[in-house]
Amino acid sequence: MMNVVLLEPEMPANTGNIGRTCVATGTKLHLIEPLGFKLNDKLIKRAGLDYWDKLDVTVYCDYQDFLDRNPGAKIYMATTKGLHVYSDVEYEPDCFLMFGKESAGIPEDILLENQEQCVRIPMWGDIRSLNLSNSVSIVLYEALRQNGFEKMTMRGQLHHLHWKE
Repeated sequence: MMNVVLLEPEMPANTGNIGRTCVATGTKLHLIEPLGFKLNDKLIKRAGLDYWDKLDVTVYCDYQDFLDRNPGAKIYMATTKGLHVYSDVEYEPDCFLMFGKESAGIPEDILLENQEQCVRIPMWGDIRSLNLSNSVSIVLYEALRQNGFEKMTMRGQLHHLHWKE
């Protein structure tokens, strides 16, 4: 099972979107406080639609609490400051994909301690960053692809008609 970690998320709508993506992919969501909202915020529920109650989510009081409760976790840190492109990394099936808060990202002291696990989504020009929920989707789906989309539905069905065989 993949794991998405949000370090001090600030925007409830992004967190709701990420939660919905986690439910759709069988991914566990880890939230590291402080949060910029309450978990019962209506914007989370709205973005997460009716999926939020199906989400496997754990909340931690701080980064050290996360490390203590997940000893030996293989953590990849998504950052615009990363030295490696996200698609060049080989993701383990139970790894953790960490993303920082929208306004500041993951603190540089944490990045420096984990230099080889820092990954970057390539961007053109001087844009500061992508939307957090989009970044999570990009990196998460690459990790899932590399692991064969394990247990995921690979073929869709029409609602009223049938595909030709």
